[in-house]
Amino acid sequence: MSDLKNTRIAIIGLGYVGLPLAVEFGRIRPVLGFDIHEERISDLGQGRDKTLEVSKDELGAAKHLELSSNPSDLSTCGIFIVTVPTPIDRHRRPDLEPLRKASETVGRALKKGGLVIFESTVYPGCTEEVCIPIIEDVSGLTYNADFYAGYSPERINPGDKQHRLPNIVKVTSGSTANIAECVDELYSSIITAGTHKASSIKVAEAAKVIENTQRDLNIALVNELSLIFNRLDIDTHEVLEAASTKWNFLPFRPGLVGGHCIGVDPYYLTHKAQEIGYHPEVILAGRRINDGMGRFVTDEVAKLVIHKGKKVKGAKALVLGLTFKENCPDLRNTRVTDIIAGLTRYGMDVDVYDPWADAEMAREELGVTLLEEPDKSLYDAIILAVAHQQFVDMGAENIRHWGGQDVILYDVKAGLPKRDSDGRL
Repeated sequence: MSDLKNTRIAIIGLGYVGLPLAVEFGRIRPVLGFDIHEERISDLGQGRDKTLEVSKDELGAAKHLELSSNPSDLSTCGIFIVTVPTPIDRHRRPDLEPLRKASETVGRALKKGGLVIFESTVYPGCTEEVCIPIIEDVSGLTYNADFYAGYSPERINPGDKQHRLPNIVKVTSGSTANIAECVDELYSSIITAGTHKASSIKVAEAAKVIENTQRDLNIALVNELSLIFNRLDIDTHEVLEAASTKWNFLPFRPGLVGGHCIGVDPYYLTHKAQEIGYHPEVILAGRRINDGMGRFVTDEVAKLVIHKGKKVKGAKALVLGLTFKENCPDLRNTRVTDIIAGLTRYGMDVDVYDPWADAEMAREELGVTLLEEPDKSLYDAIILAVAHQQFVDMGAENIRHWGGQDVILYDVKAGLPKRDSDGRL
């Protein structure tokens, strides 16, 4: 790996993780951004990023970046960075199919002396137990003799314009001591915040998966507190505000837990734990609590409708927001669908409005048809599911104009003042 600085890099997968990486490297060295979706390549070629993570000017500044959906173009590269998604299936088990296919693609293009770095979130051991054997089989090359590997977990926070790739500390690792140095040197060229070199690939994999498991458990705790305080007729946010006056109180808030990381990563760790004969109790308990919050919201909304003297069955509901977080178009693993499904089970007629979400993607991937604009004076219940700035800026009074007489306004994220809603987590 002595010619590291002159080796062309291939970024496999140009989503929320891969595109910012390709752009940063593309500023300073030859990079091939590869994605299997031709439409994605076409959009990026015209300076359009549907994820809104990279601007047209930033794409233009990556002078050394080329884009392709043709696997044969990968043969010109010697370093491969894999940034494909690692979701879970409907049984909440790791779905490694995208990772396996990416490993096959790399294996077909890999040459002797090549380096493969994985950024996709996995369980400890996955890189060397699942991906490397595929690459060896397809390429005919031998691991740590003919080619090498590294793991550097992604830390992209979709929609966050303050914590971006260059100013987030990067964990790095390699399959040998020398390769670890090479991987660390590679990322140090674009990461201004610095790097942390882990002692092994497994350590780096484990570090990533526990980052979001820890957040998941902390959110689960405040969600459970919210369930308790609701029964005690105490406002959870007032309690948290009071408790936050202590210097070391952690500022977590109740809510839906979705997205590409927090609602997914713990299942990778628990899968591996069960595989080695350990049943993780605390982690799975937190997952159960967080996965149940959508159902709790729908139950609360139904109760509020009844208390207004209205029938739940046949009532019209408007859900504001579909993305997994505010001010971001990311629909991956959004738990707002749990609210929609719950209201539908109650027999309510549900409309969904989200100016940030892509309507075609919402329909194709989630089966949700988005409104172009809600009708006024139509709804019996309005659920502010995602606190997009547009909704917060509208204020409760304008939001209520979409409702009929005695409309219920439920605020999932406490984006509005307490006095302005009929209920909140």
